[in-house]
Amino acid sequence: MALNASAIPGYVTGTWKLDPTHSEVSFSVRHLAISKVKGKFEQFDATLVTAENPHDTKLEASIDVSSINTNQPQRDQHLATGDFFLTEEHPHMTFRSTGIREDGDDMLIDGELSLRGVTKNVTLKTEFGGVTTDGYGQTKLGAEATTKIDRTEFGVNWNAALEAGGFTLGNDVTINLDVQFVLQAA
Repeated sequence: MALNASAIPGYVTGTWKLDPTHSEVSFSVRHLAISKVKGKFEQFDATLVTAENPHDTKLEASIDVSSINTNQPQRDQHLATGDFFLTEEHPHMTFRSTGIREDGDDMLIDGELSLRGVTKNVTLKTEFGGVTTDGYGQTKLGAEATTKIDRTEFGVNWNAALEAGGFTLGNDVTINLDVQFVLQAA
């Protein structure tokens, strides 16, 4: 996909707010070296500001890490502690874009991810879903994105050795975004 306004059907400049009822932020991490634990965050927000030149578009997002849901309340409580998110001191994970670029057919959003007081550069591999108008007359924009982080780089170091060798958790965490935005009135 060519990243210019005329090549993107329905492209509109403006400020877009996340539609949380049609969006999901999920993650997965290797567990016991044989499978993956998956979960999602229930509360998050984002603002997208599309520019005349799509390369100048800006994205800012915030995730309430205490809203984690892995379908196991005891695990979710443990994730809120200092072993993982330390939610009392760092209640949010944030992302702020620093640039958008193309790599072949891929659209990449570079930015700064902050978690537990640590900020690292990450890249979201993004699939643009398109722009349309819903049945209520709202202009919507959809996209999917994914990135992989090493949790230990953000101070999330808890682990436990397994009798058979290896560790309870892998270090790599895959974060998946499936989002819709609503164009805000001028």
